[in-house]
Amino acid sequence: MSTPTKDAKEAKDTSARERILRAAAKLLAESGGEPVSTRAVLAEAGVRAPTLYHHFGDKQGLFDAVVAHGFAQYLAAKRELPVIDDPLDNLRQGWDNHVEFGLTNPAFYVLMYGSARPGVRPPAAEEAYRLLLESLERVARAGLLRVPPEQAARMAIAAGVGVTLTLITDPSGSVDSDLSVRTREAVLAATTVQPGGGTPESSLPGLAISLGAALSQDGAHVLSPGEQALLREWLQRLES
Repeated sequence: MSTPTKDAKEAKDTSARERILRAAAKLLAESGGEPVSTRAVLAEAGVRAPTLYHHFGDKQGLFDAVVAHGFAQYLAAKRELPVIDDPLDNLRQGWDNHVEFGLTNPAFYVLMYGSARPGVRPPAAEEAYRLLLESLERVARAGLLRVPPEQAARMAIAAGVGVTLTLITDPSGSVDSDLSVRTREAVLAATTVQPGGGTPESSLPGLAISLGAALSQDGAHVLSPGEQALLREWLQRLES
C-alpha cells in the first residue's frame, strides 16, 4: 500500500484549510450579525475539531484569518480602482469604495472594524493604511493638504469607519447616502483645500507639508538618510 507523498499531504492540508475558511466566511455572511459557532463552521466545512485547531490554533485564530480574507477582498477592489488625475477626487473615490464594501459585506466589515482588540491592527489593514497614505501624499505634493498626511489618514479612517458602522447598524435598515457624502466632505474640508481656494502654499505649515511629501517621494535620491532625518525633524516643527 503506497503512502501519501509530501506534496499530496500539503495539498490536502491546504484544501482543508480553505474549506474551513470558506465555511466561516459563508456563515458570517449569512449570520445577519449573529455570532457564528465553531461547531457550525466544522459542520459546514465537513471537518473535525482537530483539523481546525491544526490550521488556526483556536476560534480566535480562525476569525483572524477570516478578517485577513475580508481585507484581501477589500484591497483587491481598491487596487483595481483607477488613479484619478484630481487627487481630491481620488480620495473621494477611495472613501466611497470603503463605504460600499462595508455595506455589501456587513458581517466581514463588523468583524474587521467592529471587533478591534487594543493595540492590534490586522496585517492587511497596514496595506489599506499605506494605500490611503499614498493618496494623501499626492494631495500634499499638489499643495492641497492642510495637515500632515499621517494625521489626515487617521482622521479619514476614524470618520469612514464610523460612518460605515453607523449605516450597517441603522435599525431602520435604510441607507442614508447623504450621511456618507456629508461626512466625507467635512473631512476633506478639515484636511484639504480646493484648488484655487487659497492653497496652503502661502503658509509656512502648508509649505512644510508639501515639502515633506516631496521628500518621501524624491528625497532618497538627493539626501543621505541622516540629512533626511534632520530635515524631517525641522519640517515636523514647521507643520504645527
